[in-house]
Amino acid sequence: MTTERWTPHVTVAAVIEDNGRFLVVEEATAAGLMLNNPAGHLEAGETPEQGTMREVLEETARVFTPTHLIGAYLARSIDAERCVDVTYLRFAFGGRVSDPLPGRPLDTGIVRTLWLTTDELRACRERHRSPLLLRCIEDHLAGRCLPLDAIQADASVFQTAGTIRP
Repeated sequence: MTTERWTPHVTVAAVIEDNGRFLVVEEATAAGLMLNNPAGHLEAGETPEQGTMREVLEETARVFTPTHLIGAYLARSIDAERCVDVTYLRFAFGGRVSDPLPGRPLDTGIVRTLWLTTDELRACRERHRSPLLLRCIEDHLAGRCLPLDAIQADASVFQTAGTIRP
């Protein structure tokens, strides 16, 4: 029996469609240039919705307006840089984006943004950073659409450590 507590890494992602094309990022990883939804880790003091808005801005230089929750997903992989087994819990949101903000740089490691069709994404699965990239898009295309209030955050999420009740 193991005494370590299993702790999944919570991530957030955006599925953004425009005329049959999806906004993805190309990012430099230890495995080379890979594609992903605009996505990243949820940070302390933010809701999944807020985290997705932040990640899209950082990775695409665009303002994201979430309109619905597509779903929550579990996936497991080996972190190639640290050689550890990691489980990810991803919250994927659908929504719209603004045009790129002039002069705003992309996050470190993001090479560029691309608008790709589902067929183009299916044809390059070996370049997907996560198996959830295509899964979230396919769920979006299938009409998975939950209200944003399906995820609730207690006020304690926004409090500093010294003010949280035991």
